This record gives sequence, structure tokens and C-alpha cells, in this order.
Amino acid sequence: MMAEIKLELNQKGHGAFNLFESGTKIGEMVISISGSNLTVYHTEVDPELEGKGYAKQLLDAMAAYAREHDLKVIPLCPYVNVQFKRHPNDYTDIWNKEEVL
Repeated sequence: MMAEIKLELNQKGHGAFNLFESGTKIGEMVISISGSNLTVYHTEVDPELEGKGYAKQLLDAMAAYAREHDLKVIPLCPYVNVQFKRHPNDYTDIWNKEEVL
């Protein structure tokens, strides 16, 4: 199932990748962009839609955006942090390991 993902940021670079299906928001990945870093704080998908790959779609969209804009990702979000650690070769080019908690 492919959903529509829109990046919505305010002037300060705070916002989210929002996930929509049939025009209804069903999930989000909360981020901020500062300098050359993109920090991911939280990923959430509607509970009844978990396990359908939507969080991975958000992760893929965020990673593509980071690559396109030459940003390094600080994965404070537990989901993103686990995915980066599980699949380090997929994210080594965008993972800012200096900023890990």
C-alpha cells in the first residue's frame, strides 16, 4: 500500500513528513532541520494500521530527502534509531553518528 507523504515545515525548520491515505492523515514522522542536520524525534502511524509498512515509507521518504539535500540524520526517534542500527549499510551515508545520545 502506497500512501501519499508530504513534508510540511515551518519557517524554523520544524515539522513532519505527514502520511495520508485517501486524503486522511494516518501517520507522521516529526523532524527538524538545522544547518546540515535533520533530527528525527518521533514516528507514529495510526494503531489500526501498524504493521503495514507505513513507517518504512516514512523512513524511506525522510532518507531520500536527507540525501537529496545533503543532510545528516540524527535518529532520536526509537524506530529510526533501530532501523539505522539494524541496516547500517542502508543509512551510513546519512547517519550522523557524532550526535547519538
